Amino acid sequence: MDLASYSASSSIVSLKLLVNKKAQKVLFAEANKEFVDFLFNILSLPVGTVINLLTEHPMCKGRMSYILSYVTGDGAAKLAGEGGGFVKGVVTYMVMDDLEVKPMSTISSITMFNMFNVKKIGDLEEKVVSLGMKEGLMLLKASFECKNVLTTVFLA
Repeated sequence: MDLASYSASSSIVSLKLLVNKKAQKVLFAEANKEFVDFLFNILSLPVGTVINLLTEHPMCKGRMSYILSYVTGDGAAKLAGEGGGFVKGVVTYMVMDDLEVKPMSTISSITMFNMFNVKKIGDLEEKVVSLGMKEGLMLLKASFECKNVLTTVFLA
């Protein structure tokens, strides 16, 4: 079984990116619990599993189904229904380009504008992207290769 046969049935998670149009760089993403749990799930996979997923080596059907079910939301949804998961559901999160996660607030957003030296609000645009298993694997791979993960995956 390969990943392509599973990706069509995977859950899709939506993510809002704040993009600096001039620099073609993601400043940060506005994310909910579903995305942050998705992100933390893929980043907490065992190294052997990551190697198999990123090199697309065949795995037994049962193991792959379990991983995809858990990472794409079915397993995470069960945890969330029981009050589980990695983060709280009522909070909006700011996910930085390097995948640092923190609670989002107006003050933290303004601080980010100053940190990134944003002079004109017109240089910024909101971009909504969908994230499935394919993009999740791209995030995982990019997290090993660079520090501007969101930019690499969604603006490349």
